[in-house]
Amino acid sequence: MGNGKVDSALLEQLVRSCGDGENADLVQELVRTALRLLEDKADRLDVKVMTAALKELRYAAKVFAPYRDRRKVTVFGSARTRPDTEEYRQAVAFGRALVERGFMIITGGGEGIMGAAQRGAGRENSFGLNICLPFEQEPNEEIAGDSKLIHFKYFFTRKLCFMKESDAVALFPGGFGTHDEAFEALTLMQTGKSQPKPLVFIDRPRGNYWKTWWRFVEDQLLDRDLIDRHDLALFRITDDIDEACAEICGFYRNYHSSRYWRDQLILRVRHPVTESLLRTLNERFGDLCANGGRFRAMESPPEEENDPRLAGLYRLAFPFTRTAFGRLRMLIDVVNQH
Repeated sequence: MGNGKVDSALLEQLVRSCGDGENADLVQELVRTALRLLEDKADRLDVKVMTAALKELRYAAKVFAPYRDRRKVTVFGSARTRPDTEEYRQAVAFGRALVERGFMIITGGGEGIMGAAQRGAGRENSFGLNICLPFEQEPNEEIAGDSKLIHFKYFFTRKLCFMKESDAVALFPGGFGTHDEAFEALTLMQTGKSQPKPLVFIDRPRGNYWKTWWRFVEDQLLDRDLIDRHDLALFRITDDIDEACAEICGFYRNYHSSRYWRDQLILRVRHPVTESLLRTLNERFGDLCANGGRFRAMESPPEEENDPRLAGLYRLAFPFTRTAFGRLRMLIDVVNQH
């Protein structure tokens, strides 16, 4: 490595000496990339940021790993919401209702809406992704000291974990941070950078916080052609906790998960793919198929055949154009009706 090049054999030996496994090739690439920072003569501050970010992501993945088989809902909302408000009481009820339906809760770990949702869910069903700030972000007593409380230095690593680890997102009224997370989630789903998932905005009963936001989206974004009408299918607004839970649970009634394989998008579903469903999808969503392709049932890809987490699932495949992700959400809603 004295000439600035990474010796592949030496790198492979190093990785194997620390423990082999299915991810050994990827770990080799991580080490190779890190060593190239020396070759690049990278700025020290840049290297410190990369090092801290990788440490945060590695630790977060370790904390979440034992709970991979549990679906989780990320809950956003103001840290300043007081316990005597209707929104606070709703968040408590929402956390409790989701746990009753088999979900766990992820919040920022602070007070307000975050603490309320975790009080409803209980410590054993809660994750806290706390950000180190000089104000507002002390962990709430429900999650403080718990092994599922993770402290982040950077917003970007924290935001990545909020989306990567969740199967749904719920937003209660909040400030700049809540709106930041709302548009981040919408952008990731609109562009296909996130797995499809329910996104629900929860108002207080007969409240107008998110309804006012909705009018802005329609008047200023949709009417100016800054978004497409089918993008509105990416989210729901409600002031009813039962409706919010139904939106989240209903999304997984038949749909389970998805992945890209070769030139196909594969939707994993719980029920057999019928000819009636295929006919409906080809008639209503044929525009989502590239190069004149069609929807079809398929067997498990070879790499999934022995995965016990995916046993018993069926596959629906099509050559997705990778555009119009709002239409993809509408398609999933139709799949869930079968």
